[in-house]
Amino acid sequence: MNITVIGGTGNTGTAVVAEAARRGHTVTSASRSGRHAEGAATDVIVDLADTAAVVELVNSADATIVTVSPDRTGGPVQPTVDAFKALITARPTGRLVIVGGAGSLLDADGNRLVDSPDFPAEVRPEALAFSEVLEAFRAAGDALAWTLVSPAPTYPSEQSTGAYVVGKDNPVGAKLSPADLAIALIDEVERDAHRGERFAVASA
Repeated sequence: MNITVIGGTGNTGTAVVAEAARRGHTVTSASRSGRHAEGAATDVIVDLADTAAVVELVNSADATIVTVSPDRTGGPVQPTVDAFKALITARPTGRLVIVGGAGSLLDADGNRLVDSPDFPAEVRPEALAFSEVLEAFRAAGDALAWTLVSPAPTYPSEQSTGAYVVGKDNPVGAKLSPADLAIALIDEVERDAHRGERFAVASA
């Protein structure tokens, strides 16, 4: 398969590119820097906010995995939300698999993790942003081929187990490593098991 990874030079993206290449897929790594991601056949420069360029990448691949997070240095997170909403409005025809946050997952009482008073304040803006992104994709329905993956609350963890477990809207484990998330993401690309929905992943 031809797989594009947007955010291919980041912590998650690097693991995803390597896992896809290990399985024999042809990988395009897209990032704002354009620097080489190990395992990528092609490296391109792209910003998620450049909707036309992103749509072109998505439509030219068998599947596109987006591993782009909002600003984590205290800057605004709204540009990332706006970029995803613009992409949804553009209605690309290719498959999209988005790595979202854990904050939109539900606790045993059906409340979002991000709404808990114990939720870490430093990651709340990112969690709220991805919660909004998830709802935007849900509102789009089957107008585009999408899947959103929520990692375990402790992500990234260093220890890889080489295996993972999945759930739907509730956490299925406490920790997840980039390597284990990469396995889950490439499995999803190959199997197309969760089209049009969100699912949760944790290291087994």
